[in-house]
Amino acid sequence: MSTQYITEQGGEVRTLEVHEAEFDLVVIEREEAADGVVVLTLRQANNRLLPPWQPGSHIDLLLDDIGPRQYSLCGDPADRRHWRIGVLREELGRGGSRHIHDKLHVDSGVRARGPRNHFRLGEAFHYVFIAGGIGVTPILPMIREVHAAGADWQLVYGGRRLGSMAFVDELTAIDRDRVHLWPQDENGLIDLAALLTPARPDTLVYCCGPEPLLDAVEATCASWPEGSLRVERFVAKQVDEPARKEAFQVELAQTGVTLEVPPDRSILDVVEEAGVHVLSSCNEGTCGTCETGVLEGEPDHRDSVLTAEEQKANDCMMICVSRSCGARLVLDL
Repeated sequence: MSTQYITEQGGEVRTLEVHEAEFDLVVIEREEAADGVVVLTLRQANNRLLPPWQPGSHIDLLLDDIGPRQYSLCGDPADRRHWRIGVLREELGRGGSRHIHDKLHVDSGVRARGPRNHFRLGEAFHYVFIAGGIGVTPILPMIREVHAAGADWQLVYGGRRLGSMAFVDELTAIDRDRVHLWPQDENGLIDLAALLTPARPDTLVYCCGPEPLLDAVEATCASWPEGSLRVERFVAKQVDEPARKEAFQVELAQTGVTLEVPPDRSILDVVEEAGVHVLSSCNEGTCGTCETGVLEGEPDHRDSVLTAEEQKANDCMMICVSRSCGARLVLDL
């Protein structure tokens, strides 16, 4: 069941799905948490309660002239007054992190949307958390939750050097013996074989970080039971050629309209051109904003969000990148 949230927009009280709600936020605290990493604490401009969230959630910051950018929440889910994010400055990125580092200071305003969660914490007897660099942000609240629940866990946290690794003091304060810091300039690459061999059927592995780390963890966990590994990506993963190279039809069940999607255009583009608004953000299949229900047909999943199990269910798809295996899809639009 989806969660709803009561909000005010333009003086009108509306009930929205949580991931659709937008808020005017104010920066109330800014911390230089590590080399190139700034941590912002945000609250609503009107100081009202924010929507509930669970570990693994992220929000969109709607940045002027740049567009939406996604950042994981790394604060306390029990704190309904504040959201907290950590942002690594990326000089070669798309501009979002530079905007935040250069323009968002205490008392700065910013509009946000969300939260949404495609990196949910499951139940297990044991947890292995692997974080690379700023990928530690969604992992931090997960560790707090499993530690409070009394579960067995360990974290291996890698970074280029110790000075570039944020939240070290917070993590070690939870349980120093379970936190293994792995600065690359001192230790080299994380020894994934030692960490993840042999496979353990009662364990869940959570990993967030740069693509080479995710690829290596996926390869090392290939023999683990399906569903044991959960990853969150910053960039889209490489995918094969589309299953269907020809055009296909998309029927929009709520409107009764049938549209043709040519090989060189996305479902999202075609649907939007037809006047049907779909909430979207990254346009590369990494954020989950444009998730759309599938009523009939088989999607060609090309996103970096859904797990293998979720893709096999074929009941939803990310229409910014995913396509159709057959000649027709029926979507819940």
